Parts: sequence; structure tokens; C-alpha cells
Amino acid sequence: MQKDAYTLILEAIDAGLYMPGDRLVESELAERLGVSRTPVREALQRLETQSMLTRDGRSLIVASLDHNQLAELYVVRTELEGLAARLAARHASDEELRVLRGMVEEDRKLLGGDPRALSRANKRLHRQIHLASHNRFLIQQLDLVHRSMALMATTSFAAEGRDGVALAEHDAIVRAIEARDGEAAHAALKAHISKAFETRLRVDAGEIRLR
Repeated sequence: MQKDAYTLILEAIDAGLYMPGDRLVESELAERLGVSRTPVREALQRLETQSMLTRDGRSLIVASLDHNQLAELYVVRTELEGLAARLAARHASDEELRVLRGMVEEDRKLLGGDPRALSRANKRLHRQIHLASHNRFLIQQLDLVHRSMALMATTSFAAEGRDGVALAEHDAIVRAIEARDGEAAHAALKAHISKAFETRLRVDAGEIRLR
């Protein structure tokens, strides 16, 4: 199925092709995406309404999150992700459990590598946990949260030493889901998000260097 201009632009922001502060020009986007200017214009208007883009004079730029917005986003993300893990422990099929375990094992090969590759692997694992919750309304809300996460200029996986710790946290989350222990899965995922937020704050404060 062919993706529309809105999805293509959103994916480009999520992939880091367009970073917070970057200006989006309708004609350039249309040429890059291989579509006409009308759907691009409509997509930009939609993204502005959703606060993914903001005005800078007459130009539209990719929005950024200030400290308070970042804190608010992590509060919501922590609660929703924890709930997803609890429900996944209850509802995940055996096949879904094997997929989650396989992702954790595959991600070991990425340790010490490209932070953006690790970030993509992280998103893939979290998305799989969301799906394993088998709650469509929760999944929709988590999609909104993760869309806003794309407005962060850097990934916490770029912080020195974060990749190995995060993988151990992922392993603990998946082990709890495999054990059908909803409370342990809930606690492990909330702790994981809390640590990611702490790492991001320490990077912003200059306490931790980026790789």
C-alpha cells in the first residue's frame, strides 16, 4: 500500500532526516517524496495542528520539546508503557513471546554500534509490546506518544554506556512478560522508561557525553 504524504513526512522526522528546528519547504518536500504539492500542503497543515510543526515567521519548522514538555511526555509514556507491559503479560500469544525474545537476542549484536540503529531496535521492541497488549485504544494512545518522541534531537542510546544497560532492562521486561507476571512487567518497563528519562536529563545537563 502506497504511503501518503503525511506518513512519509512523519517517518522522515522520526528517522532524523528532519530534526527539530529544520525548515520544511513545500516544494522541496514534494520533489523529495515524489508527490504533488497539494497533499504535501495538507500534510504540513495536519502536522502543524498536531504540534509536530511550528511557525517561524512564514516558515514551518520541526517543533522541539522544552524541559517541561519533555517531563510531561515522559510521565504519560511511563504510565501507558507500564500498562502495555502488564496487559502483554496477560494476553501475549506464545508466538508473540518468541518474537519478543528474538528481538532481545538480535539486539545484542548492535551493542556499541550506531545509536540510531539501537534506537530503531528499541522502538521495534516497544511497538511489539504495545501490540501484544491486545488493546487497540492503548495502542492508539501510545502511537501518539511515540510520534511526539520524534521531536527529540538526540536518542538516549547515544549516551555512553546506555546501550548495554537498556538491553539488560529489555531482557528483564521480556522475562517478566514470558513469566506472565503482569506486575513485574509493569514495574520493569516503568523503571526502564524512568532510567531513559534520567539519562536524557543528564545528557542535557552535560553530565554524560554522547558517543
